Amino acid sequence: MTDGFFRVAAASPAVTVADCNANVDNIIALASELVASSAPDLVVFPEMCVTAYTCGDLFHNRTLLDGAMRGLRRIVEDSATRPGQLLFAGMPVEADGALYNCAVAVCGGRVLAVIPKTYIPTYNEFYEKRWFSPAPPRGAKPDTVLLTGICPEPVPFGTDIIILHKGVRCGAEICEDLWTTIPPSSFLAGAGAEVIVNLSASDDLIGKYDYLLGLVRQQSARCLCAYVYSSAGFGESSTDLVFDAKLFVAENGTLLARNSRWHHGNQSVVSDVDIEALRRDRLHINSFQDCARRNGDASDVRVIESGAVTGEVRDALAYREVDPRPFVPSDAARRTERCEEIVNIQVAGLCKRLAATRCKSLVIGISGGLDSTLALLVAVRAFDTLGLPRTGITGVTMPGFGTTGRTHRNACTLMETLGVTMREISIVPSVELHFSDIGHDPAVQDVTYENCQARERTQILMDIANQTGGMVLGTGDLSELALGWATYNGDHMSMYGVNAGVPKTLVRHLTGYFALLEKDQACREALLDVIDTPISPELIPAAADGTIKQKTEDLVGPYELHDFFLYYTLRYGFTPDRIYLLARKAFAGEFDDETIKKWLKTFFRRFFAQQFKRSCLPDGPKVGSVCLSPRGDWRMPSDASNSTWLREAENL
Repeated sequence: MTDGFFRVAAASPAVTVADCNANVDNIIALASELVASSAPDLVVFPEMCVTAYTCGDLFHNRTLLDGAMRGLRRIVEDSATRPGQLLFAGMPVEADGALYNCAVAVCGGRVLAVIPKTYIPTYNEFYEKRWFSPAPPRGAKPDTVLLTGICPEPVPFGTDIIILHKGVRCGAEICEDLWTTIPPSSFLAGAGAEVIVNLSASDDLIGKYDYLLGLVRQQSARCLCAYVYSSAGFGESSTDLVFDAKLFVAENGTLLARNSRWHHGNQSVVSDVDIEALRRDRLHINSFQDCARRNGDASDVRVIESGAVTGEVRDALAYREVDPRPFVPSDAARRTERCEEIVNIQVAGLCKRLAATRCKSLVIGISGGLDSTLALLVAVRAFDTLGLPRTGITGVTMPGFGTTGRTHRNACTLMETLGVTMREISIVPSVELHFSDIGHDPAVQDVTYENCQARERTQILMDIANQTGGMVLGTGDLSELALGWATYNGDHMSMYGVNAGVPKTLVRHLTGYFALLEKDQACREALLDVIDTPISPELIPAAADGTIKQKTEDLVGPYELHDFFLYYTLRYGFTPDRIYLLARKAFAGEFDDETIKKWLKTFFRRFFAQQFKRSCLPDGPKVGSVCLSPRGDWRMPSDASNSTWLREAENL
């Protein structure tokens, strides 16, 4: 394991039915090739790969069984040349007078354990019970097996075995075990296994691939583990069945790697799985530990140490993609689906609040920027859903010292085309009077200059809400809440924060989603222009040419970086050092190391210092796994020190 990442490989060698010598040649060649190319910590080969799965009644032939043991001896001897690699290979093993379908764990020139298949299928095309016995119940005899000529001492045998390899706990199950009501891997994960391997010989049928992929992903999610699946491929007998070498690596419900099927030859996939992230989730999700205690824990298994140590100096993320935009699906179809789901959540939350308060009036400050545009669009859909007239929505544009013609024009166009009640109130006279009241020089464009404007706008919205018997709909988003980029008791406050769970990188896509659905040409063009407008609070006068001078991302940093930092801080609780490692991989060629480090320090400085604003947030709907509600996902004292985080960030 390197930097919390554990490199795994699923490999499927071409086999020749009943020719153990040829099969072992391919197993050794593939294992050696993987060491040379990617140095995986663990390699999983298919079920019965030493003999081939489709040997039929030959499994009870002494010549084949002896050939399998000779093949295992070769694998064990060769493994001494690869001391850092834990290898699982499938083969028949005799124990206590019965024959078992087994996964044999090998590392550094010795057999660590023999793990028999628990569930032996005898339905449809399967009739394995003709040759193999099911694994003995956990804790029953035999619990060791003597591999004569290979190991001088009996080897641990059973399904209650976890291999500790380079600090990572690995468990194994075989093919059909995954398809059962309670797979053995469920018990192994509860007992501490972090990586589950599955040695399989699953034949191919119409629709089976997608079903199996779903099983692998779901089991990795239920067990909060990495799941490495290797299935038999080319060379198995095609008398009645065809095999396509399915290779998967999944992690907590996410597919990390899979192969291209139907190749005639050796195949493999490699991936770096995030053990640190899995451990954090197991620590955080208390129901996982509750389930483990109810159904058996670490005392129910035998832990066998591989003896291997981590000595590789390598790129821990060479075989792992790191998405620079974890909140935004990269696939266009999935992105549209995500946007629709988020909007439905926002609309449902707002509809409930309106129904509960019997409120038929909303007041929204419309700036012509992304956040207020999204809030307006959600409000319109909510009113349509409830059968309320859109005129019950009062949109208020409040030009100030920094308002540009572009944002003002877009704000007015959106309100007009969407059919809401429109009001325009300039805040300039009242703010200038306020400056006079408090003795502030308007030429000093400091935080007082800016916040006076934000608070004046909020006062106007609150008072109009009183006039209309309605409530103020907040527009601030999740990213702004993380950075504290809001004026306390200004735009920080509302009666319901509809965007509170939406990060900035998603707001743009949600607005684009509405633009695609919009039939009014003028409205669509305004939405697209809002998307293209630089993000700004527009509290400082515009440039001489009338364009936006005050750009938020110039002041606090790129939201793409901050959303990345936010995701890994809240979702996994990662350290600055680890977030920096991931960010360098994710943003390679987009941001240099110094830029990433600079804004990472800014993130942690602001994230801690601005907690007091989040401690008194108005209600708002949670839309994803990352949320900052003080009543739900994030409960942090406002007085917490950021010194440890900043010190680590400074020393990157």
